[in-house]
Formats: sequence, C-alpha cells, structure tokens
Amino acid sequence: MQRADNRRPDGVDDATVEAVGALTEALETTERARGHLFSFHQLTGKADAEAQRAVRLLREAGHDEQADRLEAELVGRNVIHGRWTFQLVEDYDDGYYRTFRECEREVRDQLAGGVRHLYESELKERNTTPGRPGHELNP
Repeated sequence: MQRADNRRPDGVDDATVEAVGALTEALETTERARGHLFSFHQLTGKADAEAQRAVRLLREAGHDEQADRLEAELVGRNVIHGRWTFQLVEDYDDGYYRTFRECEREVRDQLAGGVRHLYESELKERNTTPGRPGHELNP
C-alpha cells in the first residue's frame, strides 16, 4: 500500500502524522533491540565454541579434572531454563517482534494510507534547499 512519492494522503492531519511517526520510531527501536538479540545469540555461541576449545587445550595440558567440569557444566548449557539463544530469537521473532510489526503496519495503513516514513519525508522537504546539489527530494 506504499505510495511511490511518500506524500501525505488527503485528510491526514499533523497530529496523525506525528503519532504514526512515533509508532514507526518505536518499531525502529525494536529493530535495533532485535539486532542486539542476534548479537547476543552469536556472541553466546562464539563463547561456547571458545569454551570447547579451552576444554581441548586443558586436556592437552593434562588438566582433565578442569576440562571435565567445564564440559559437564558449561559447554552446551542453556542460557535460560530449557532454552538456547536461538530459541530466544525465535520466540522474540514469532511473538513480540511480529506483533509489533503487524500493529505498526496496520496503524500506518489505516491512518496514513500505508505511506512509510511520512513524518521523515515531510521533515526532509522542510530541511532541504531547493536546487542545491545533494538536496534532491527524490533519486
């Protein structure tokens, strides 16, 4: 339902543009949080692989007791009860994140004709200098 020109549909007032923009900004914050969750997921997996390497090196150095404990207690351990990080990512994506995206799109479709980044588009129009290089409104 995206309009090609990112222009305000007829009948949409300033307060609505600001409110929909605030919801989109909240979604963008959620996108950043999701990125951090993926960083957490990947860093935790990397730490587990590094711990496995440490177990191997401890064994090679003759420290089987310490290697055994790390292998039994740490390597492959759930990060929270019953879950590895990929399960946290999947639950987040399938629950909160999907719902947030659906709600933002629904509000935007209903109140702003589906136009994405309408607030920012109008901000760009207000803050550019017509005719100046690098200030074009469209590619």
